[in-house]
Amino acid sequence: MSANHTATMISAGELARYRAPSLRRSLFELSITAVPLVLLWALMWSLLSVSYWLSLLLAVPAAAFLMRLFMLQHDCGHGALFANRAANDWVGRSIGVVTLTPYGFWRRTHAVHHAAVGNLDKRGIGDIETLTVAEYAALTPGARRRYRIYRHPLVIFGLVPAYLFLLHYRLPVGLMRAGKAPWISTMGTNAAIAALVLGLIWLVGLGPFVLIQGPVILIAASIAMWFFYVQHQFEDTRWVHATGWDFQEAALQGSSHYELPSALAWFTGNIGVHHVHHLSSRIPFYRLSEVMADHPELAGIGRLTFRESFRCANLALWDEEEQKLISFKHFETRQDLRSGL
Repeated sequence: MSANHTATMISAGELARYRAPSLRRSLFELSITAVPLVLLWALMWSLLSVSYWLSLLLAVPAAAFLMRLFMLQHDCGHGALFANRAANDWVGRSIGVVTLTPYGFWRRTHAVHHAAVGNLDKRGIGDIETLTVAEYAALTPGARRRYRIYRHPLVIFGLVPAYLFLLHYRLPVGLMRAGKAPWISTMGTNAAIAALVLGLIWLVGLGPFVLIQGPVILIAASIAMWFFYVQHQFEDTRWVHATGWDFQEAALQGSSHYELPSALAWFTGNIGVHHVHHLSSRIPFYRLSEVMADHPELAGIGRLTFRESFRCANLALWDEEEQKLISFKHFETRQDLRSGL
């Protein structure tokens, strides 16, 4: 079955029965994510007196649990973790203090991302900057260099996520004139973060806090950026102009099905089943596997294995002629061939 045919067979309405969350399951998932994170943080602190390198080893699993906590916040933002909206909002806000992500501000920009994914005429909010081949070719040499620096793996998976979580989210960037709500969300989260940080510094000291929390935040941010990237920045993704844009096609063909080892799927809250998530974002993350089991025809759409995904890191330009994402090298090789004709 082709992707296009499947897209006409599966609709968001047909997935409505998977949207009902289980309160017991949601609370269980929350507890088995938050409690290990706290315990790992405490263990890292205790190991500082033995060896910082031993403590640093635990930064990786701690970052993985922090990232999973972010995925729970993500579900809250979609109204998927709990049946009650207030419960989603207050749990989401509370998690946002730990993940450094203002819940109301992030929820709003992420909603824009869902409403415009794959739409070439509505890029810019809640997504990764992506230029078309024609747009890149029209840039000045200096602008091209800036875009290439931005898209370099060390920058987009290293510097950008650090900037995003540590600085960008401290102000409602992109929604500065959107009323009071983004400001209240951002400033309220900042105040709560400051209180938490000061409390931890009072408890463990400034040096230990930085040595523990610094690596955990930076690792978690980089991993989160990788997953957000690979969910839409793969070769056979779909980008079209507004006149040809369709929500269902954008969800299924513009989002990847990132097949991950079971442990990674658990830590990332099944976010690899991203095409289904975009088709019906109210489905709790722990029910996405049910959708895949009941609809095996979805497995082949946008399928990307863990090994294949690493090739996505070099993709940077949307080619409207070939209808695929290409690398700078591909673009330059084609330009050389055309100039030689």
